[in-house]
Amino acid sequence: MKLWSYQGAVLGACTLAFFATMAARLAISPVVPAIGDAFGVSNSAIGLALTGMWMAYAASQFPSGLLADRYGERRIILVAVGGTALASALVAMAPTYPVFLVGAVVLGGVAGLHFSVATSLLTRTIPNTGSAIGLHTAGAPVAGVLVPLAAGSIGVWLDWRWAVALGAVIALPSALLFGMVVRPIAPVRPDESPWSRLRLGPLLELLGRPPIALTAGLSVVGAFVWQATASFLPAFLIEYQGYGEAGAGALFSAYFVVQGLTQPLLGTLSDRVGRYPAATAAVGIGVVGYTGLVAGGGPWIVGGATLCAGLAMGWGAALLPKFMDHLGEEERSAGFGLIRTAYMVLGASGSVVTGAVADLLGWGSAFLALAGLLGGMLLVLLYGMRRARTDAAQRVVP
Repeated sequence: MKLWSYQGAVLGACTLAFFATMAARLAISPVVPAIGDAFGVSNSAIGLALTGMWMAYAASQFPSGLLADRYGERRIILVAVGGTALASALVAMAPTYPVFLVGAVVLGGVAGLHFSVATSLLTRTIPNTGSAIGLHTAGAPVAGVLVPLAAGSIGVWLDWRWAVALGAVIALPSALLFGMVVRPIAPVRPDESPWSRLRLGPLLELLGRPPIALTAGLSVVGAFVWQATASFLPAFLIEYQGYGEAGAGALFSAYFVVQGLTQPLLGTLSDRVGRYPAATAAVGIGVVGYTGLVAGGGPWIVGGATLCAGLAMGWGAALLPKFMDHLGEEERSAGFGLIRTAYMVLGASGSVVTGAVADLLGWGSAFLALAGLLGGMLLVLLYGMRRARTDAAQRVVP
């Protein structure tokens, strides 16, 4: 694939669209106190809205695939990015807290229509699936570096509404660019109603396929750790390691920078050496990183451990292509969406569980538990690699 080819243009348009859908969600967090003051509600009420947003994002992954099979990936991505712009504007202009709550949930739902469908589109368009997915997923950590800083500054200079509106400002031109660059592509099931496919048996059969079930289980653990880290790494650095807010913020940005830089590399590595070997390397580094975050006492150790954690949380660039390897062309949009919904809904509990462990046992225990989860993930990956080698050896023996 050449970046200046049509394939490269599709990849760039999809990545920018993913950046936009992530940016709209991340623009809210830096101005949460100002939103609470404006509506006269508690942090828990704002947290309820954000939880609803992320749960709606996870839940819409599967329906997005069904709709893409019926109407085509291009249309659904346009709805996702254009809808993100409209929903961001709704949240920014919300006159009351109930409208803000509904707007946040709608924002998560429409933003969630993008990723699974874009992954299917890239798989159909670009032969180097791992590299393409790695570059595509880099849109999220890049948004994690840039958008909170920008939204926080805008909120201080202007108002929280202008900060939230940043999501609409980014999403609208992204939708226009995507519509201009990406050509219409024929849907894989144009004559089949999406809702006719909501049958429990086939869905359970797909999730129960051994390669998919194993990779989905690994993804639940990875998503759990990612969610916990994205929610609490700054608080951990401040309350456990004694950093100031500026220092913790800088390390948090570095964490996202490393994700953005390493995901394309991990995706490419997975194309060359295999999905599980690439994921094993990332998760192994993560075990060292999360242990170092707890045990480290100096800035060099904590900084290095943060970078290792960021690299490990790029695991999706290696594991997500594994799903596509075991899905037929007509299954990829809906099948991958179903898988994403399943593992993301379960992984979303990472914030709640890690916060509860921190309240009961302290931040050190909470982050050591994350290291332990990654250690278990590493053992399962090593088992999967060994099993794959054994099966390959048995196939070649006459």
